Amino acid sequence: MKKFSLLSTRGGAVFLAPAAVLVGVFVIIPFFWVIFVSFTNRTLLGRTALDPDFVGLQNYLALFNPATFFTRGQFGFSLILTIQFVLLSALVGQALLGLILAWLSQSASPTAKSFLQTAVIAAWILPEVVIGFAWFAFLDYDNGTLNMIMRGLGLPPGDWLLQQPFWVIIFFNTWRGAAFSMMLFNSAFQSIPPSYFQAADVAGATSWQKLRDIALPLIRGHVVTDLILITMWTFNVFTPFLLTNGGPSYRTEILSIYTYRIAFKDFEFGKGAAVGVVIMLINLVFALAYLRIARKKTGEAE
Repeated sequence: MKKFSLLSTRGGAVFLAPAAVLVGVFVIIPFFWVIFVSFTNRTLLGRTALDPDFVGLQNYLALFNPATFFTRGQFGFSLILTIQFVLLSALVGQALLGLILAWLSQSASPTAKSFLQTAVIAAWILPEVVIGFAWFAFLDYDNGTLNMIMRGLGLPPGDWLLQQPFWVIIFFNTWRGAAFSMMLFNSAFQSIPPSYFQAADVAGATSWQKLRDIALPLIRGHVVTDLILITMWTFNVFTPFLLTNGGPSYRTEILSIYTYRIAFKDFEFGKGAAVGVVIMLINLVFALAYLRIARKKTGEAE
């Protein structure tokens, strides 16, 4: 008779069981429940709240209806808005800002480097509600810090959350999320042998030339990983809701906010679930791309 061992397969299964139960209850079951609900007309109120009907692909056809696809407040408009939001605030904003900050920190003094990293990381780790309130106060028309500075400079103030709400959430998300890219690129730069840069210094290379010709080709894998991860995170981010509530006139209603409105304001759980399934499929594409790149990097390392 075999003795029970902590290092045996059964011992490992015992330790994994609580985690498996939690994953099953909070991830797997909701995943299949959302898929099932997306094929029904379930709502919060009325007869369909308790006895929903199976409607097949009706919810999905309504989302991709060509007649209303690009209309404000519809799925297509939010999808296009989300793509623009991801491109500008994640791929251009966070990645580029994180790359610049990481590169500048390589030649900064220890004190300046610590201050820079602390300031950037603080924006990332502070609670979203605190950050949202701080930005709302910063952009307030009457007493906001930004407008007070502009008045002091003799410039006309602006009602930024009404006039330029989309650009506000782009700058907000760029500022908040650049810390991850900065830390990833900073780690990547430090993995490059210093002798490469020393040889470039002897040859008289500028900082831009060292970044372009030495650093970027060597951290290409890190750049791709960063782009995929921040794309996935930005695609699902909900924090802009704290600033604009998806408005005005749906001008900042990205997919995460659109899903919230359909499911929890309009109480159309079936349609909201269909949007959630589409978002999951999009995220699956990003996840598969990331796993493929990770396997490729692992194979090259071996």
